[in-house]
Amino acid sequence: MSLDVDVTTNGVRSPLSGCAVAEAARATLRGERVRNALLSITLLDRSEIARLNRRHLGHTGDTDVISFAFTRPSAADPVVGDVYIAPEVGRRNARARRRPVREELTRLVVHGTLHVLGYDHPDGDDREQSEMWKRQERIVRRLMRGER
Repeated sequence: MSLDVDVTTNGVRSPLSGCAVAEAARATLRGERVRNALLSITLLDRSEIARLNRRHLGHTGDTDVISFAFTRPSAADPVVGDVYIAPEVGRRNARARRRPVREELTRLVVHGTLHVLGYDHPDGDDREQSEMWKRQERIVRRLMRGER
């Protein structure tokens, strides 16, 4: 079993260390019974994630997390994907939702990893009722309790 997670901070400050980001992603992969994965997680500032959002998704403005999954030729091949997170946007969301910032950033790592695994949710208010969102929240609660 090989769960390779590479974290690049690009000089972006985050209250969640690179090691904590990688471990949250690995815990998500293990929880989903993934045995082989190559995952890259990059922390970006607001302007960089806004550029990615516009270029690849056609959306204007910043966002908190963007994920890209690569097609697996077979089930035996590793899961491969890229996750981009904007900690500054995560901080803003944490304040708006009255959540701890570390918890919100962990949520973004889990959310992005689940997207790489093929999970999706509807846009808008219904997203928090989706199976993906419920799964994400179970994983976040477990991680916040210190369980791996």
